[in-house]
Amino acid sequence: MNHYSTPVSVQDATKKLEYYCAYQDRCHKEVVAKLKGLGMVEQAIDHIVAHLIKENYLNEERFAKSFARGKFRVKKWGKNRIVQELKMRDISRFNIQSALKEISEEEYLVTLDSLAKKRNKEIKETHPQKRKKKLADYLLYRGWESHLIYQKISELLN
Repeated sequence: MNHYSTPVSVQDATKKLEYYCAYQDRCHKEVVAKLKGLGMVEQAIDHIVAHLIKENYLNEERFAKSFARGKFRVKKWGKNRIVQELKMRDISRFNIQSALKEISEEEYLVTLDSLAKKRNKEIKETHPQKRKKKLADYLLYRGWESHLIYQKISELLN
């Protein structure tokens, strides 16, 4: 189970996890997985996680907010995909709602518009229905809400 030949002390594991969390915001699930990978027992994991929270290395709301901002701005993900990914990381509904507030409605719609226009230019399909389907599938996969997608498609392709 342990990737290391010698056991890792609680102090060493704590230091490793402080660096791990300081480098990039992490969720509890990632931290627990990392500690299990170090061969830590349940009691040690609870102790270290409590320490990381107390010292503000681990903050699930902060993680959710930076995750949402990053995936939206860098990967151009829609809210559905962001919510789905946060749920997979066991983030609470409260923190997911808080994270979505990081994305301004105006910026959200502008991003959808530019993403849809860019993708529309790339689609080689000439048949109108197939073209609409390709564009819709692309945007749905990225997690954009269907009502916004169909509104945008009728704006671009009619």
